[in-house]
Amino acid sequence: MKPLFLNPPTFEDFDGGAGARYQASREVTSFWYPTWLCFPAGMIEGARVVDAPVQRLGLEECLAIAGEYDMVVLYTSTPTLQLDIATLRVVKERRPGTITVLVGPHVSVLPEETLLQGGGGVDIVCRGEFDFTIKELCAGVEWEKVAGISFRLAGEMVHTPDREPLRNLDVLPFASQVYQRDLPVSEYVIPHFLHPYVSIYSSRGCPSRCIYCLWPQTFSGRSMRCRSPENVAEEVRWIMANIPGVREISFDDDTFTADIRHAREVALLLRPLGISWTINARANCDYETLKIMAEAGLRHVVVGYESGNDAILKNIRKGITSEQAARFTRECKKLGLSIHGAFIMGLPGESRETIRQTIEFAKRLDLNSIQASIASPYPGTEFYDLCLDRGWIAEGSLLDASGHQKCVISYPELSAAEIYASVEEFYDKFYFRPKYILRSIGRMLVDGQERKKLLKEGRQYLAYMKKRRRSGA
Repeated sequence: MKPLFLNPPTFEDFDGGAGARYQASREVTSFWYPTWLCFPAGMIEGARVVDAPVQRLGLEECLAIAGEYDMVVLYTSTPTLQLDIATLRVVKERRPGTITVLVGPHVSVLPEETLLQGGGGVDIVCRGEFDFTIKELCAGVEWEKVAGISFRLAGEMVHTPDREPLRNLDVLPFASQVYQRDLPVSEYVIPHFLHPYVSIYSSRGCPSRCIYCLWPQTFSGRSMRCRSPENVAEEVRWIMANIPGVREISFDDDTFTADIRHAREVALLLRPLGISWTINARANCDYETLKIMAEAGLRHVVVGYESGNDAILKNIRKGITSEQAARFTRECKKLGLSIHGAFIMGLPGESRETIRQTIEFAKRLDLNSIQASIASPYPGTEFYDLCLDRGWIAEGSLLDASGHQKCVISYPELSAAEIYASVEEFYDKFYFRPKYILRSIGRMLVDGQERKKLLKEGRQYLAYMKKRRRSGA
């Protein structure tokens, strides 16, 4: 069979493709590569990846493309599940013989429920990593003999044995080769990355125990599996030689620095290449490792600070204190590294006072940029189970009708409305500081491209907040 790997149309400015770290409409335009879909697409003859939001394709255009393929695979998420099921139903209506498949964390945790919700629109659910699952299905292996899938047969639910997580990641194709073949590289934008950028993985899984984090608990696992440093460097060299104009490589690993030895070995191989790169890092990485990476071209780190309150950090099992995070930040700045800080409002223990503490903490850190999100309990996470047990979930949908993130949790001492409002308060108090504004003006005065970029992002941010206020009213 010839498969189409489809990231379908959803909402305006919705950053939720496979591999994305944020499943909602964003403050400014941001698009991650659909990396997970690209691995199997690189192993199957005749496969194609379509990323509708980035390629600006409507549903009808996607359906016309899908009509040329024997199988359609969608990476879905809890926020978009119903939309994605609706898309597959139309695919089946137009061409009943098409095999429809859903993959991703949500369906891995709730395969039977997904099939029931899908009705006749969903043929197969893949549980966990699906690289070789899809390859076997397309090769014609009988469904009952393919590990890690769920489907219905004669009215009965069939769940084949779990597929073991892939240990040797070097056997996977380079996702970047599929980007070049199928996707418009120049259209992928993350505001705090150099543009154009290419995103790849050097590992899968994360050993940290954070209760809210989706992927390690539901999909990629809490055991870190690494590509060989030589394999990583080979892909980076291929990107530099074959995708002209790329200014930065983003390592989208759950936590690039979780295996310090691997991080250092990759850095040493990247150093002679002279390419700028970014990583997701924990705020406990040691100075020497940061120094080795900075000398090898590391420019920017994305850090999940989450909160400035130590009791909350303990509640979520972050494994890092606010003092450790502050020291890490100082060391990054000493090395000249740029930092994008991610914070989550509404985690267990949140109050009006802890919200104030976190905002003040972020201001003291004086990061280059921030992202403030609402705590979202995803099925399969310890946070979800805790919220159910304590009765903290106020409503079901994680998104409103326009794709903006909603607050679905409420605490006795802090309402959902207050948590929702704290996000805008956070952004306003961080970005509208005189120090930040003056620094931004300085950048705009000396760099015309930076001026255009910041003004565009500012317009997008104000328009987003206007829509968000309307949605939350």
